[in-house]
Amino acid sequence: MINAPATAWAKNVMPRVAALLDVAQVSEIIEVVSADTFKRTIYAVDAIQTVRSTDAKKVIISGGRALGSADKFKEVILPVGDKLGAAVGAARAAVDAGYAANDWQVGQTGKVVAPQLYIAAGISGAIQHLAGMTNSKVIGAINKDDEAPIFQVADYCIVGDLFEIVPQLEKMV
Repeated sequence: MINAPATAWAKNVMPRVAALLDVAQVSEIIEVVSADTFKRTIYAVDAIQTVRSTDAKKVIISGGRALGSADKFKEVILPVGDKLGAAVGAARAAVDAGYAANDWQVGQTGKVVAPQLYIAAGISGAIQHLAGMTNSKVIGAINKDDEAPIFQVADYCIVGDLFEIVPQLEKMV
């Protein structure tokens, strides 16, 4: 894990250093809670978020652009992640749209992960995203498009509305 001040230089350079060292980089940390849990500011310092490192997690649940907003991402994905004790990830489209933090990004330009279980909710499965998660032991995918590329690599596929399916998953946990 690499820590650095929240400056323009650090935000530009430290992800590259972390990639070269093959370690995680979490930005804007204001408190270290434990070896894999940190607190950081979000929403222009209006809120504090607790972040768990995905490096040691056995389960990751990721959301995509289909969530539609940061509020929906928080409302739908985070409760399931909490109940599963999972790390939270995101597709690049969700990060670029501002729905999720940059350090949650999974894929070619984000983190490469290989948990025991990877759940993709509302992620179409662009090749760049697949590059970051195809080594997961078991992949579950939820998407309303039955021809979404994510289904080509998923072990378990659910075709349907993530806004109905993910809350049902939360209730079952």
